[in-house]
Amino acid sequence: MAERDSRSSGQQEDMITPNPAVGRSDDLVRPRSVDRLTVAAHAKANLLLRVLARETSGFHQLETLFTLLELADQLTVERIPSGIELVVEDGDTGPTESNLAYRAAAMVLDATNRRFGVRLHLVKRIPVGAGLGGGSADGAAALHAVNALAGNTVPRHEILQMAARLGSDVPFLASGVPLALAWGRGERMFRLPPPPSAPALLVLPPFGIQTGNAYDLLSAGRDWSQGRGSVVLELDALTSWGGIARLGGNDFEVPVFGKEPGLRDLFERLCHTGPLLARLSGSGSALLAIYKNARDRDGAALEIGERNQRVIKTATRAGPGSEVKRVT
Repeated sequence: MAERDSRSSGQQEDMITPNPAVGRSDDLVRPRSVDRLTVAAHAKANLLLRVLARETSGFHQLETLFTLLELADQLTVERIPSGIELVVEDGDTGPTESNLAYRAAAMVLDATNRRFGVRLHLVKRIPVGAGLGGGSADGAAALHAVNALAGNTVPRHEILQMAARLGSDVPFLASGVPLALAWGRGERMFRLPPPPSAPALLVLPPFGIQTGNAYDLLSAGRDWSQGRGSVVLELDALTSWGGIARLGGNDFEVPVFGKEPGLRDLFERLCHTGPLLARLSGSGSALLAIYKNARDRDGAALEIGERNQRVIKTATRAGPGSEVKRVT
C-alpha cells in the first residue's frame, strides 16, 4: 500500500526520538494536533545476561544489562478514520496481527476507546531473529507514537505496563533510557548513567536463532532446582566499558555456540580483533563488539569481512536523543 505524502495532504508530520533523559513520550515538546509521526525504534544489546530461574508458567527470570544502539528501524504512524493497517518494508516480520507494532497500536487504541485508527509504515533496518530486539523496538515505538496521536491520553505507567505484556525487551525499549539493569521478565529496571557512546560492530551469521529454541538448549544442560550463585554488582563497574566487560557474559553463549560451532568460531575471530568487550546479544544470533574508537571498529569490520556473514557498523547510545523535529 502506497504511503500518503503528508505535504500533499496538508497533514502535519514530526520526528520523534524518545528522550532518554526523561524516558517518556509525553515529555516531548510537540504541537497540540498531530496526525502523522515518524519514530526511531532503536535496537538493544545485552551486555550481561543471566537466566536465573524458570517459573512454573514456563517464563524465565532474568538478570540483564541493556544498552541502546544507534541502529534503528523507522516507524511512521498516521491517523486514519478506523482500524489498523501495517506496511513493512525490507523485512519479513511474520503475520500482521502478531507483529508487536500492530499489537502495541491495538493496545493504545483500545485504551482510548478506538476514537481513530492508524496506518503503520515500518522500515526494517534491525535484523530479524538476531537478539537485537527489533520487534520489541517496533512495539515500544508504536506505544509512544499512537499515544502521541491520542494526545498522550494514556499515562506513562500504563504505557510501561502495556510494554511488559508485549515482551521482556519492550519495557526497556519503551523507557527511553540508554542503559539499565533489569530483572524478572525485564519489567523491573534500574536506570544507570551510561558510559560514553562507543563504536560498536554487529556480526550476523546467515541464520537467525528462535528464542524458544535457545531456551530449550539452555534448559537441556541446566538443573533448575539449583539456584544461581550470589553476585554483588558494584555501581562503578557498571559505568565504564572495562568494568562492564569484567562482569561476565551471556548464559546463552555456551549452549548456542555448542549447537552452532560456526557461530562460536566467528565469535572467537571477533574477540581477536581487540574489542573492549564481545558478547552474543540476547539469545543470538548477532554478535556484538564494542571498541575504543571508530578506527579500531572499522579495522575489525575489514578483518571479519562479509564473505559468510553480515557486518553492521553502529554505536552505543548515551545521553538524551533529539526531541521533535518538524520535517514538513
